[in-house]
Amino acid sequence: MSSLRTLVFYATPAHDCSYLPDREATTMFVDPRAHIDRKLYSQLTALGFRRSGSHYYRPHCEACNACIPVRLNVNEFRPDRNQRRVLKKNSDIECTLVPASFSEHYYRLYANYVEIRHKDGDMYPPSREQFISFLVEGSTDSWFLEMRKNGALVGLAAVDVLDDGLSAIYTVFDPALESRSLGTFAVLWQIEETKKREQPHLYLGYWIKECQKMNYKTRFKPMEALHDGQWRTLETE
Repeated sequence: MSSLRTLVFYATPAHDCSYLPDREATTMFVDPRAHIDRKLYSQLTALGFRRSGSHYYRPHCEACNACIPVRLNVNEFRPDRNQRRVLKKNSDIECTLVPASFSEHYYRLYANYVEIRHKDGDMYPPSREQFISFLVEGSTDSWFLEMRKNGALVGLAAVDVLDDGLSAIYTVFDPALESRSLGTFAVLWQIEETKKREQPHLYLGYWIKECQKMNYKTRFKPMEALHDGQWRTLETE
């Protein structure tokens, strides 16, 4: 059984940063041969690690610390006017948690989302193998949040269960329904689910101040950021 004391870590060679132009990035990975149970995964997450399939990683850039791990204290969260509007707009969406798995239905939604919204990203072009390796493989206590309207699948969010809350991994939705803000809705649902489980935190991955695509994370307050091994309230103003 692996533990924090016995884990071995590896760093990748420098490569082009996926988020900031003209910068290089280095990523630290947990040895893929390690057995990661939910307790260890929760400890790694509290230290700023994320999961992508069977890989557990965190940025390890020598000259840059722009990627900041963030989480939300759900018990102190109060939705703002826009978030309340999103909840009202999506009151007809049926949400169900199901074990993470592959289905052609899920994949078609994922592929359509990537092809329309992320042609400039690392996930383009999408493939079934990519979907499985990113969202299905390596799951410890991993689930898909199905979002359905009149029975039709319109959104899918990958969610991991931790000892102290939930971890929001990734969300896709039908681009034709962009006006519904289903990405925001998925986070709001996960906040309420975390509260129901009587757990304190929803982990939202990394926030980069200079990356406009990540600005939505700071709309969930009070957001906490990991600095020098300590979680502190994130000041964004």
